[in-house]
Amino acid sequence: MVEGQGAAQQQELQGTDTVELEYRPTVGDFTPALRARRGVSKAGRRQFWLLGGVTVLVALEGALALAGENVSVLPLIWLLLFAPLMLLTPWLQARQVQRFAECQGAFRVTVTDVGLTVTTDNSTVALNWVAQPRYRETTGAFVMLSPDKNAVGFTVLPKRAARTPADVERLRAILDRNLTRV
Repeated sequence: MVEGQGAAQQQELQGTDTVELEYRPTVGDFTPALRARRGVSKAGRRQFWLLGGVTVLVALEGALALAGENVSVLPLIWLLLFAPLMLLTPWLQARQVQRFAECQGAFRVTVTDVGLTVTTDNSTVALNWVAQPRYRETTGAFVMLSPDKNAVGFTVLPKRAARTPADVERLRAILDRNLTRV
């Protein structure tokens, strides 16, 4: 995006209630964000159902083994392989996303009632609320999510990037006014 256009869009997004964040993304920002995204995506829900089904199958196999029946250990092997992989996936993905974000340099985010502008050392992106109309709050961040069933697009707004605790409250108020909390 042309630098002059980015500055013009940023000025346009300046509203009466503005919160500014500045940070360098870390794996710790993206891991809970990807977990939150998995909780609202169709694919993430399928993973939880599959893990639950395998767990029930292992419990049934265990009950049969206690009853003296001959049972297969295959469901136990699946559980031992699938559960750690499922638990580690957000962290592994976060490492990949963070490597890309690290190349962008420092992130400066301006949030208003109109939308938000994300400026890095290499780019400027302006988003209105329609692009990511829902959000989820984690202990360390606000995660804005795209409206598609797998929440492919997301934006992480780390709370640690706020200048004051009051900015976190104002950011939450802006998001509550303009987005759907999931």
